[in-house]
Amino acid sequence: MHETRYLTREESANYLTERGLPVSRNTLQKWATVGGGPVYRRFGNRAVYTVEDLDDWAERKLSAPRASSSAA
Repeated sequence: MHETRYLTREESANYLTERGLPVSRNTLQKWATVGGGPVYRRFGNRAVYTVEDLDDWAERKLSAPRASSSAA
């Protein structure tokens, strides 16, 4: 059985940043308010994220590989 681990907003920002995708805790908070960020869940008054949701979101945000800056 797969055990889901929930990360706090700070841990989630660190997780993404350690993978070369710099994101701050405050940016995750802003995206939770205005939209555009990874999905999250509420646990009491805290937002929590799963690694799977963070990875899925990051993959969707990345562009396709490019060989030139003029290739859009």
